[in-house]
Amino acid sequence: MTHLPAPTPPASVVPSIGLIIIGDEILSGKREDKHLPKVIELLKARGLQLDYADYVGDSPERITATLKCAFASGDVVFSCGGIGATPDDHTRQCAARALGVDLELHPQAEALIRERMQDVAKEQGTVYEADRPDNIHRLNMGMFPVGAQIIPNPFNKIPGFFCTGGGQFAAGPPQGKLAPSGGSDPHAVGECGGVYFVPGFPVMAWPMIEWVLDTRYRHLHQSAAWIEKSVIVMGSMEAMLTPLMEEIERVYPGVKVFSLPSVDHPRYGRHIELGVKGEPALIGQAYPALLSGLRNLKVTLGPELVQK
Repeated sequence: MTHLPAPTPPASVVPSIGLIIIGDEILSGKREDKHLPKVIELLKARGLQLDYADYVGDSPERITATLKCAFASGDVVFSCGGIGATPDDHTRQCAARALGVDLELHPQAEALIRERMQDVAKEQGTVYEADRPDNIHRLNMGMFPVGAQIIPNPFNKIPGFFCTGGGQFAAGPPQGKLAPSGGSDPHAVGECGGVYFVPGFPVMAWPMIEWVLDTRYRHLHQSAAWIEKSVIVMGSMEAMLTPLMEEIERVYPGVKVFSLPSVDHPRYGRHIELGVKGEPALIGQAYPALLSGLRNLKVTLGPELVQK
């Protein structure tokens, strides 16, 4: 194999980004998950990409185990669903157990929930009764793990929350405006990755996820641009290409090599789409090396593909 040139180090280190979808209704098929494609879209618009996604039912044990891994990873993880105050909502309690801390009524969350209840009473033409049992129960939606900070909810003011774990990735300072009214100060959070908890309702979850990306991680948008380049390899076998794939990943850390075989494509027939994805400057070095390695193998190449 031709010796591959050493890569130029990328300018920045980007955290892995994960997504957790919580709820039996997704796993049973009663509701279709819309979060995965939307989060991919939101990340892609900012030059970022999703690294993994986990689907978890309403089992508290499984939710707690999943969140323990998320907190320990140091990744940026979004968790959708289960933060309400009904008996089948376990996410807040599981987050506290995963962190080994208690739940407490967050003062900003309490103020926002009370403000929302007053708004509803006004809309309905009734008197807001703070001590009414159902209103007291609604404050449970503001019970967050000790140390949590809030994520503002522009739809109905009921906030989400985020917590940091044991990871090492630093969330940099935001640029421009800080948190919207009722939001937490991004400068006050821990300097590591975190898990960001939002409701399962898309109309609430998606703008809240955007707030996190644009407030907590705006500094990554430009430096974390992502690109994918690939080529159609006609009639080859993956086993033949594997040593080249391994060599590319060894020489160019941070580049992901992928292989998508097809046996009955209407245009190309039996083929493999072989490519690399990652930070553009690094891909600019790794992709020519990949093409060079393929030519040395004397395989037949088809069209080249680029996705940004």
